[in-house]
Amino acid sequence: MSALLSITGLRKRYSATVALDGIDLDCERGACIAVVGESGSGKTTLGRILIGAETADAGTITFDGHSLSARRPLALRRRIQVVQQNPMSALNPRRSVGDSIALPLDVHRLRRGPARRARVLELLDRVGLPADFADRMPAALSGGQRQRVALARALAAEPDFLVLDEPTSALDVSVQARILQLLAGLQRDLGLTYLFITHDLAVVRNMASSVVVLYRGQCVETAPTTSLFAHPAHHYTAMLLSSLPVISAAEEALKPDWHWDRETGLRDAVSRGCAFQPRCPAARDACGADTIPWRDIAPSHRAACVAPLA
Repeated sequence: MSALLSITGLRKRYSATVALDGIDLDCERGACIAVVGESGSGKTTLGRILIGAETADAGTITFDGHSLSARRPLALRRRIQVVQQNPMSALNPRRSVGDSIALPLDVHRLRRGPARRARVLELLDRVGLPADFADRMPAALSGGQRQRVALARALAAEPDFLVLDEPTSALDVSVQARILQLLAGLQRDLGLTYLFITHDLAVVRNMASSVVVLYRGQCVETAPTTSLFAHPAHHYTAMLLSSLPVISAAEEALKPDWHWDRETGLRDAVSRGCAFQPRCPAARDACGADTIPWRDIAPSHRAACVAPLA
């Protein structure tokens, strides 16, 4: 596989808050890269920059060989689409389902006349909704149905790359499972590439091929999914994994141990070095260095940590 998206040194600041602090990321064509972290880690800011809704302060983004900025040509905008967390707020309540799905067809001049209606019905079928939904209004749909409509609208632009920003967090567990199954099938059938933004590590384990862990705008660990879950190297990753719900004693035994208060140091900020050091039980003087070294843990598995676990 070749890299479809490459990010180097991406930085973004809001007033006194650093949202992204030198992020590097490569997304291979056809992969599903999960970006995980607590609230305030910079996940959504990264997604907004990728879709052109925000402008980075520094760094470069290359998409399929093209330099990507917030002001991008329509052809590039078409190729990167987003599915947001709240499908109700993402859909215009005064626009029918069919008109919402058809909007990208009009903007990008992909279908006109009878072919426009036929494409809308085809997209509804693709996401598992019957044809008569085209004439319904968003308020008449359940949360899962609205998310399917939002997904159909994103697919209408015929993208290569989807930014999935917490696409299942507003849904109940049974509906989540069906949406995730749909996303996996669409990726397989259409050759899509996903950047999956989430705080739900259980979803990551089932969906993602690799994981990027963010903490307060810093990338602290990157790894293939299986390697990250089996051998977390950064102490922050271990803390996140230790809170995963399990259903058996065998699964509990595989979780990292975390005996420290998760809230200690949560609101403390540092001006240099690893942002996690106020909360880390293994913090030492070297954690405050200007540059924290990246350590190779396993093939394609790296952590920015002075004293990695693995």
